[in-house]
Amino acid sequence: MALAVTNSNISPRKLRDDLYFYSYQQDSNIPLVISVLASLIERNLARNQRIAKNCTWALSKNVRTRVFDCHETPDMTIQSYLERIFRYTRAGPSVYVVAYVYIDRFCQLYPEFRISPRNVHRLLITTIMVASKYVEDMNYRNSYFARVGGLTTNEMNKLEMEFIFMMGFKFHVNVSVFESYCCHLEREVSIGGGYEIERTIRCAEEIKSKQREERRCSQITRVLL
Repeated sequence: MALAVTNSNISPRKLRDDLYFYSYQQDSNIPLVISVLASLIERNLARNQRIAKNCTWALSKNVRTRVFDCHETPDMTIQSYLERIFRYTRAGPSVYVVAYVYIDRFCQLYPEFRISPRNVHRLLITTIMVASKYVEDMNYRNSYFARVGGLTTNEMNKLEMEFIFMMGFKFHVNVSVFESYCCHLEREVSIGGGYEIERTIRCAEEIKSKQREERRCSQITRVLL
């Protein structure tokens, strides 16, 4: 399952523009990186589910990584969950890239860990909150992130503490590492195969085009008056 962008007006460059020149306005559109990240996580999730179905030994036996498991699987897609986090926290595109770096590092540190429907939402809200604290100058409190993520404040605090210690406090992301992960996301947009990202990005482009047209009409109206 791959990502595809067949429209000539849609390219990895647009993703890069969003990552580096995103406009932090209250009514800003959802960054393209969210759709790309959701696609990557969903693909990883699908692969892990296939493995778990055929190999019972593939389930994580590390008690520490089970801290992200929830009793009931949230009835919300990864795309919707990431959009909810953005809508209420306004965390910039770079935060999601850094969160992706953290998830990748975590999976490398704990190779027996598998992203699953039971742990993916908690893993996302935790990594995004930690990444936001690393990237952004101002942040919401843990209690606010907890409400956004559908957790209690105590649960959010515990997840953050466990994650910090499990990562060995290694949260620095230098420019070259950040750039390499941005390039990886760009490649995901450019490879063929057909996926929902194409429709998502095209809709975003149509919305932006419509907004530009509305602003142009408004300016013409003001001139005529």
